Amino acid sequence: MSAAADLLAKADKKAGSSGGFSFFSSGTSKYEEAHDLYQGAANGFKLEKRWKESGDAFCKAAEMSIKADERDDAANDFWNAAKSYKKAQPALAVAALKKTIEILVTKGRFRQAADREKEIGQIFQQDAGDLPSALDAYEQAGEWYSAEDATATANACFKDVADIAAQLQQYPKAIERFEQVASASLQSPLTRYSSKEYFLKAGLCHLCTGDTVAARRAFEHYVQQDGTFASTREHKFLVDIANAVEAEDQAAFTQHVADYDQLTKLDDWKTTVLLAIRRSIAEEPGLT
Repeated sequence: MSAAADLLAKADKKAGSSGGFSFFSSGTSKYEEAHDLYQGAANGFKLEKRWKESGDAFCKAAEMSIKADERDDAANDFWNAAKSYKKAQPALAVAALKKTIEILVTKGRFRQAADREKEIGQIFQQDAGDLPSALDAYEQAGEWYSAEDATATANACFKDVADIAAQLQQYPKAIERFEQVASASLQSPLTRYSSKEYFLKAGLCHLCTGDTVAARRAFEHYVQQDGTFASTREHKFLVDIANAVEAEDQAAFTQHVADYDQLTKLDDWKTTVLLAIRRSIAEEPGLT
């Protein structure tokens, strides 16, 4: 039996003991002792890279913290469990983080709850490949950050919401969040420059809806919000490809995309969205 397994056995025994009355111990002492043993076992399993066992032991430590009425400790134990589970069991990591969030929200610690919700979004997006769930998690995290006046962090989450919404072809939601982040970016000299990227992404999503009239109206609104946007490469690109879409001119569309890509390399997200726009004017799947 490994040292971690030995500690786990001792913890189970302590947690299940009757813990007879003593003038020198509190009614919660056995839970506190069991907690420390479970925590030791969890860390031992972590050293052995037995991630599932480590996560399970941290969860048992959390249960002891709850019984000892130490809910702050329980929230931290569940978080540690999630970090172990994340190595091999993403679904269990999410479940442990949700337990953490329940405690944090009850105690009004929404900033920390947002941090954990953001982690859930990352797990769904990167490990589980569940984009709808990732979108929901990032959106909840963003709302909590906003409530706590953590504007920059909230906007980062809303940008993730917009990116994923476009991938899921939820273009109205993507437009709403990109425009929201662009407007917020204009409020600070440090982030003002990035607004043109968000206006570009919002504009591309508008074109994905097939409503070029609404798209052009949006382009005009972006210029009203930021007078410098009219002179940017991003604005010219949006206008050029909108013209090509309205003219149903696939050759012109492809040329505008190639010209833009030559000066500003297109990332995977933009390439995917541009393919969706092109499908509205031509059946061919390529951009070149």
